[in-house]
Amino acid sequence: MIQATRSIHPPEGFVSACSRYDWLCTSRSGRSMGDAEAMGLLKRVNGAVNSSVRAVADGKSVGRREHWSLPINGRGDCEDFALAKMKQLIAAGFRADRLAMTVVLDRRGNNHAVLLARLDSGDFVLDNLSGTVKAWHRTGYTFLARQNFDNKRAWNVILAGPRAGRFFRES
Repeated sequence: MIQATRSIHPPEGFVSACSRYDWLCTSRSGRSMGDAEAMGLLKRVNGAVNSSVRAVADGKSVGRREHWSLPINGRGDCEDFALAKMKQLIAAGFRADRLAMTVVLDRRGNNHAVLLARLDSGDFVLDNLSGTVKAWHRTGYTFLARQNFDNKRAWNVILAGPRAGRFFRES
């Protein structure tokens, strides 16, 4: 599981999204699910959102550089995909305190947002760039920060994955 190291300020766009979407920043519980049931739900939601939303940058879809929202007119960028997945999972009964918005560097080193789901067997990534739900360490991504599972308005540094070492300073 990915461990948090310290608190940081939330990403640009997150705070305003919290004020618009109460489900994003509350830890209302859903129901407990075994890993098999939970993974089936994660796969269904990941596939459904990925197939129903077209990837479009915020500048083209909403005219702003960074705006976290649910997809608009079937279009959105990476965090919009992740928000839609979180909303659908919570509506289906997945525990909100086991979901976290997460900022990563993709395999090319670009900033990217994904949804992290915590199961008893580990942390799994729902991603608009992949049709499969993967264990975090199998994505090839460098994990930078994530929403706190217990305090959904807070964010933590995590630094894990192939490029994490470049963020640590040598003494």
